[in-house]
Amino acid sequence: MQDLFDLSGKTALITGGSRGLGLEMALAFADAGADVIVASRKLENCEEVAERIRAMGRKALGLRVHAGKWDDIDRLVESAYQAFPRIDILVNNAGMSPAVDSHDVTEDLFDKVVALNFKGPFRLAALIGQRMAQGEGGSIINISSGASWKAMPRVVAYAGAKAALNAMTISLAQEYGPKVRVNAIAAGPFLTDISRAWSEEQRHSAPNAAGRPGRPEEIVTTALYLASPASSFVSGTIVRCDGALR
Repeated sequence: MQDLFDLSGKTALITGGSRGLGLEMALAFADAGADVIVASRKLENCEEVAERIRAMGRKALGLRVHAGKWDDIDRLVESAYQAFPRIDILVNNAGMSPAVDSHDVTEDLFDKVVALNFKGPFRLAALIGQRMAQGEGGSIINISSGASWKAMPRVVAYAGAKAALNAMTISLAQEYGPKVRVNAIAAGPFLTDISRAWSEEQRHSAPNAAGRPGRPEEIVTTALYLASPASSFVSGTIVRCDGALR
């Protein structure tokens, strides 16, 4: 059974991989045997994580990317494939969710939110998904949100972008199957660095059956499941990891 979660010989690319849920997934994938490409806007932070992964005996590479800009994404893909012969696992994790009254959202902010949460992930999944389909296959995991299905005021642009990400997940699973599996994790509230801006109550309780936000490491088993052979018959699925949001 343990072999189902073995990622030995695999290479994973994770955007937003230098902190929060992305960091947890990067370390977990490395612990399961994968080599990891860590990508985010700050190269020095990526390199710090890559060094931790190398200390675990894996290969690792830190790359700078603005995950909402296609030129950056194109360069990221080329650099990744120059360093590694293939990418087996892609995690579209980078995102932003500013809470702003809808009537105060500017066109610039709207475009930034949609670019980072949908436009960029689409481009990256399309480029890597095509190569996976032409090669040995792979797994794409898009990090979505409970906001994609649950009414959440003041994050409407973010919610819409994540709903689009869900639709993209289902469609790309059909487009690049059967060799490529595409799934999404609809994450609930997690105690990542973003929670520093939350109230004390928000850090200790949540509107879900669990009654609390998730700890960052609690994303790991869901991500490992979707990345590994354990989910070989799972594709085009939105998996909720939110403590049963109401």
